[in-house]
Amino acid sequence: MKRSLAAMGAALVLLAACGDTEASSDDETTTTATATVDGPERIVSMSASATEMLFAIGAGEQVIAADEQSNYPEDAPTTDLSAYEPNLEAITTYDPDLVVLSDPGELEAGLEAVGIEVLVAPAAVTLDDTYEQIVELGEATGHPEEAAEVVESMQADIDDLVATVPERDEPLTYYHELDDTLYTVTSDTFIGELYAMAGLENVADPADADGQSGGYPQLSAEFLVDANPDMVFLADTKCCQQDLASFEARPGFAGMTAVETGLVVPLDDDIASRWGPRVVDLLESIIGAIEEVPAS
Repeated sequence: MKRSLAAMGAALVLLAACGDTEASSDDETTTTATATVDGPERIVSMSASATEMLFAIGAGEQVIAADEQSNYPEDAPTTDLSAYEPNLEAITTYDPDLVVLSDPGELEAGLEAVGIEVLVAPAAVTLDDTYEQIVELGEATGHPEEAAEVVESMQADIDDLVATVPERDEPLTYYHELDDTLYTVTSDTFIGELYAMAGLENVADPADADGQSGGYPQLSAEFLVDANPDMVFLADTKCCQQDLASFEARPGFAGMTAVETGLVVPLDDDIASRWGPRVVDLLESIIGAIEEVPAS
């Protein structure tokens, strides 16, 4: 898991923090899947985010296998299929009529060559990408109405949460940690978009001003200490066992404003790295932490 989180520095969530290359915001979700009246009966999901979407729209019973990172919801049919090093033969043993991929690579062509339909749902760059993928999965699986309802519910919940963000004279600054090697996100990511909705300012933006890191730069300790964020969000509590104590113990970090005020916020790695329906939960965690900060 730690390896995948670090890989996000090259492209989003490299599969949910997994090894795929993030598409640009101009890219569209592509699919070779054709929806039928009832939808496919045997779906293999090779994306943890897609698995969450499929279950959210009511297509869970059609999912007969999911990759090893698909640990949510509890009844997801998680297997040892690897999305990092996908094996065509292993996937075909499940006799799927649809395979959902985040990073197609050579696998897409291989599946199509043996007559298996493929839907490619690449890592989201924006929230709109998430909504579009949910809708497309709904159309491809025979659940268009349920998918539309999920999107409408997400949008309404996000609007309600944003309305609760407290006003401040000056925006609070933040650092979002993907792993303990200081990979992070900028505002040009779907995660950064959520923080912006919460009124926060990202200290990492200057580190990727030229866009060479695709929104996922690796900072130096010196850069972060100098940036001195008001808040720190740790999305590496599972992969790297990070918390306030371990963060504070790093050389030079004890004097950081976020450490001195106790505003080092632990997040659930999975929720913080996936672009499915639980982005609402991530935004709720962010805003909940902000509400604990004394008004300026």
